Amino acid sequence: MSEGALAGVRVLEFSEMIAAPFAGMHLGDLGAEVIKVEPPEGDPWRHSVEFAPNESRTFLSLNRNKRGITLDLKRPEAQAVVHRLVPAMDVVIVNYRPDVPARLGIDYETLRALNPRLIYVQNTAMGTRGEQSHRPGYDLIAQAATGLMRTGGRVDADGVPLPLTPAIGDYATGLVIALATCAALVARERTGLGQKVDTTLLGTSLALQISAFMRIARSAPSAEASASSTSADARALNAYYRVYPTKDSMIAVACLTPALRRKMADAISVRDVRHERSIPRDSEEGREAARAFTAAAIERFAARTTDEWLEVFDAAGVPASPVRTVTELFDDPQVVANDLVVHFEHPAAGAVSMVGPVVQMTRTPSAVRRPPPTLGQHNEEVLREFGYSDQQIADLRAGGAVAH
Repeated sequence: MSEGALAGVRVLEFSEMIAAPFAGMHLGDLGAEVIKVEPPEGDPWRHSVEFAPNESRTFLSLNRNKRGITLDLKRPEAQAVVHRLVPAMDVVIVNYRPDVPARLGIDYETLRALNPRLIYVQNTAMGTRGEQSHRPGYDLIAQAATGLMRTGGRVDADGVPLPLTPAIGDYATGLVIALATCAALVARERTGLGQKVDTTLLGTSLALQISAFMRIARSAPSAEASASSTSADARALNAYYRVYPTKDSMIAVACLTPALRRKMADAISVRDVRHERSIPRDSEEGREAARAFTAAAIERFAARTTDEWLEVFDAAGVPASPVRTVTELFDDPQVVANDLVVHFEHPAAGAVSMVGPVVQMTRTPSAVRRPPPTLGQHNEEVLREFGYSDQQIADLRAGGAVAH
């Protein structure tokens, strides 16, 4: 198998749950050697709806292409193990509250003294500065704190905001961590210097709302107001970017330019007077035209099947797609054609199929080289690799610094 783009890069990952594990997995897909350090009881995500002891689908989905070791970092002997590994590492990823790394002996200043070329990536919920930096936080907290939950526009029957799912702030932050790591590695190649990199759920969640989170000198409509509305009238005013029921299922259309909107109206044979003359969008006449067009479009879409409409829209150049569930896509020809499904064997789960690497390269292909580690699977392998004798390993186990 050809080596990945990050072959030779060594990553030590201290992470739990979603954001940082997702980042480490992508770095591993790109060829980096990733060692995941877990506490003796394991990453909490291992215990979310276990299908076997210490194994869950959520953990499996975030931790391929890693070796795993278990260290009780509250013990000085375990911290000493980390300090022996760090000089050989290129990257350390830490995903704890700002006050935790120093207590565990894995803070930037401590590790930089051991390896000045180290790229140290610290991800936190709310950042390392400011009066809220001490707060623990998960995706739900970030969505609430940044307005993302309201921007998403999902509410229950009582009008209480619902979080966007899947955990968009977490997953997007994972991609940001991977991006930042690669950028820091490039900078090190140019300068020879390592550095600390800070990422946050706060920053990513705001960046996802980049047009709403904007102040400009000239008056402009509020993006948040339009994005957060879920009323029937608001949906009618957005007739060209929505989902329509068809004769047998549902179809989504996305026409964000005037040319595409005209193509859609022509394709479904529904007149839209807004294409014949200029009508202010927010005027009552404009709203009435939108309502009339939407009502006619709903009726037209219901008259044909989704496949029939797809044929019409493909011919017209209108962006459209059937509305699917994720479980329908394992054998989807388009997904398979783009190598987005991978298969591997796992010691506890058996045969596993999942989303494959999202980046494809011609010379340094991404690949799944390792299944997710079982808890502590590579303890002895990694420790021996870094010079520990069998007796020293036995002593670390006996003292509780290394578990399992």
